[in-house]
Amino acid sequence: MPIAVDIDVMLAKRKMSVGELADRVGITPANLAVLKNGRAKAVRFATLAALCEVLDCQPGDLLRWESDDG
Repeated sequence: MPIAVDIDVMLAKRKMSVGELADRVGITPANLAVLKNGRAKAVRFATLAALCEVLDCQPGDLLRWESDDG
């Protein structure tokens, strides 16, 4: 998939666990794992906004486009 998810990078920078992030954002750890591992088909803007608020970042810090060409 050409959209890469960099939640792991922000978690490491913020020294935060997946469980803590899920609690603070208000989603289940399982749903966060689906998003974090790039298996999500969609993400709600409200969820993206909550992730950015908790991680003190911009949406572009969490999502980036990668070409399928290589």
